[in-house]
Amino acid sequence: MKWHNEPGNWNLENNKLIVNVPPKTDYWQITHYGFIADNGPFYYTEIEGEFEVRVKITGEYNSLYDQMGLMFRIDEKNWIKTGIEYVNEVYNYSTVTTREFSNWSVNILNSNPKSI
Repeated sequence: MKWHNEPGNWNLENNKLIVNVPPKTDYWQITHYGFIADNGPFYYTEIEGEFEVRVKITGEYNSLYDQMGLMFRIDEKNWIKTGIEYVNEVYNYSTVTTREFSNWSVNILNSNPKSI
């Protein structure tokens, strides 16, 4: 495993990754208002062929757009991120697909899950 944009404060112990994400970090490519960001912490490994991913994600969501989840990335212009995102004091299941341009989809959750 390695980092893309390694955060200053993180710890890996007993198969549990704990990250304090720096503010104002994210991933977006050319939204309808021109926003671009490729500066969020991303802990990853490179895989070829078929694979299965199983994770448990627990986060503390306090500020607009706080999010945590999975990212599948080819490069800065081709990726998918998905997980929980906190928007307007509501928890959402959120997915952003990017192929040159980012497209955001959210579904409001009926509860505030501790983990997914």
